[in-house]
Amino acid sequence: MKKIPFSFEYAPGATPLDPNEINGLIPEYISTQSELNELEQQNILDAQVWLTGKNKKTVLTDTFARELHYKMFKNVWNWAGKYRQSDKSIGVSWPNVPTELSKLLSDTDYWIQNNTYSPDEMGARFHHRLVLIHAFPNGNGRHARLLTDTLLASCGKPAFSWGANSFVGSKIESSGDIRSEYISALREADEKKIQRLIKFVKS
Repeated sequence: MKKIPFSFEYAPGATPLDPNEINGLIPEYISTQSELNELEQQNILDAQVWLTGKNKKTVLTDTFARELHYKMFKNVWNWAGKYRQSDKSIGVSWPNVPTELSKLLSDTDYWIQNNTYSPDEMGARFHHRLVLIHAFPNGNGRHARLLTDTLLASCGKPAFSWGANSFVGSKIESSGDIRSEYISALREADEKKIQRLIKFVKS
């Protein structure tokens, strides 16, 4: 098994990787958490460029969800775009990931076709359930936010701000007030209270 020369640092609410998943790190030169963060961020920027040329009508498919995760992390992890093969402290039992994701995509398509919710509530509900499924070993929050924004774009709606206007200078991926509010809003949504999350994604 590959020896990782540094200890992983996880933001509050993040799901730790297991040893097999850690062994999936592709670059051998990575020696610090900051180097890993920088590489992942560059890969995500590349995925955002890739998205600009895509037909956004294909968003609500299993293939698109997996391909987006792959594009976001393909240069970093060999399991990019592959559903997790172990249970975590959050998420459905791993064998149920494909079924639960399929249900979410079908439900969301129904919401859109029948105007069940406002675009903001639809996006917040989609995001919450995607995070709750926790389909991949890591990167679920970042993937869910980017996929939600892509879904909104496919409906002709602007991307969410994800608290950036209320928590200027803070990053949702790191410890701090913005992440604390994000996690708290998601936990309230677990209890069927979605309004705090709707307010956060638009703030």
